[in-house]
Amino acid sequence: MRGYKEPGFQDRTAAAQDARKKALEQLRTKAPLSEAEQAERLARSLAKEAAAQEKREAVLREREAAKVAKREQAEKAAANKPAVLTEAERKAARDARYAARKARK
Repeated sequence: MRGYKEPGFQDRTAAAQDARKKALEQLRTKAPLSEAEQAERLARSLAKEAAAQEKREAVLREREAAKVAKREQAEKAAANKPAVLTEAERKAARDARYAARKARK
């Protein structure tokens, strides 16, 4: 009884070449597309491209709107934020409180 014989390099290259020939023959025997079918495929492809472009533009518009909303929110938060007093202003306010306490006594 003979054991399994592993295919050699020559066998593998021959099998690959036969597979290529078979695939090429299948492509050659395939019927060419009619003009109407080609036009239909082209129209579908163009419609798909247009839909994808519209989707990309919608995403860009949405991102831009989000950026504008975020910027407006930041501006509103900055406007509502109490003003930071300078050292001189804080000293003047402290002195005014001190003077008011002294005046009450």
